[in-house]
Amino acid sequence: MTKLKHPISAILFVVPFFFFTVVIWSCTTRSPVSETEAVQQQDTVAFIKHTVHSAFISEGVAVGDINSDGKTDILAGAYWFEAPDWTPHEIWAPVAYDYTTGYSRSFLNWAVDVNGDGHTDYINGGFPGQDIHWYENPGDTGGHWKEYLIDTMACNESPMMADVNNDGMPDLVFGFEPTGQMVSYQMTGKGGEDAWKRVPIGAEGLPGSGKFSHGLGFGDINKDGRNDVFVREGWWEAPENRDEVPWPFHPASLGEPASQMYTYDFDQDGDMDVVSASAHNYGMWWHEQTDATDSLVFEPHLITDQYSQNHGVAFTDINADGLPDLVTGKRFYAHNGKDPGGKETPYLFWFEYQRDENNRPNWTKHIIDNNSGVGLQIVTEDMNGDGKPDLVMANKKGVYYFEQK
Repeated sequence: MTKLKHPISAILFVVPFFFFTVVIWSCTTRSPVSETEAVQQQDTVAFIKHTVHSAFISEGVAVGDINSDGKTDILAGAYWFEAPDWTPHEIWAPVAYDYTTGYSRSFLNWAVDVNGDGHTDYINGGFPGQDIHWYENPGDTGGHWKEYLIDTMACNESPMMADVNNDGMPDLVFGFEPTGQMVSYQMTGKGGEDAWKRVPIGAEGLPGSGKFSHGLGFGDINKDGRNDVFVREGWWEAPENRDEVPWPFHPASLGEPASQMYTYDFDQDGDMDVVSASAHNYGMWWHEQTDATDSLVFEPHLITDQYSQNHGVAFTDINADGLPDLVTGKRFYAHNGKDPGGKETPYLFWFEYQRDENNRPNWTKHIIDNNSGVGLQIVTEDMNGDGKPDLVMANKKGVYYFEQK
């Protein structure tokens, strides 16, 4: 594989850097709701909004301790931001982007020690169907990070990191359009362009592997104790020996083109359901598993249809009640404002998952912010060590850290 170079036609510049803090309370609104959505009048969960960067540099984001000082830093696009004051440091030479007309070269980001040298490295995935690279942390020497190609084509609009082969190390998972395969990239412990090896997950010619495919998840969908890979058109069943490939594929119907997908027994009936959100239209759903045959059958239930472009979704317990919640928002100017609802308010919100007396799911909407939204990822991480999950995201409005109080 040939290393791709940065476009020489790009205009180099230094992005204006701003850092300010606003204390906000998560609130709720009065509006029409679905049969499974509730609205409450008061809320006890509060966030402090930190604007880490106020320019469009990335729609992906990652966190990690870059300089080994024990503090969690933020990475997005061409920068890593040093905690606690979010001082910017360049990873590569930044370029200017116009959110009204185009996209950045940074769609999804991850932070992990790729080569085993004790330093947290950086992975950057570009426009769907284009190249994905890892960047070697230079440590104390500083300067721009050395770039290595992982693959020239990372497909599906929600590539993820998950421990596919059950070895305790995270793997990259995305589609490879030329063969129609879902694949994983596993770390070898080596450096440079030998740091990753490609391992197929599924057979050729299967859905979910196109560059503009939408919806990807990882979890034990058939409740056999092994985590599977799933897309909205079906799922790959993990064998007992994860190295036995290709994994069997089972067709299923899991709704509309989506972003990140998650599995959980939402109605407590003993089988696994799925939750998804529309990436470029309106709607969020939980898909109730109603038939546990090999193919699995799911019935969709609307959570809300009030917000569009929920292209980044996280699944975590926000309020420490022991139940996982959904965190998402509008992907600001996802298709340059041309999607349904593309120019509506860029909300960030979470849906509190609860169950009624019959174990049916209820979802309570909490608005966190109305001037940020999401990109293609939401990172939930305890950034300040207080035991509460905080939120980090980047999009065409900037880079944000919401500190839970």
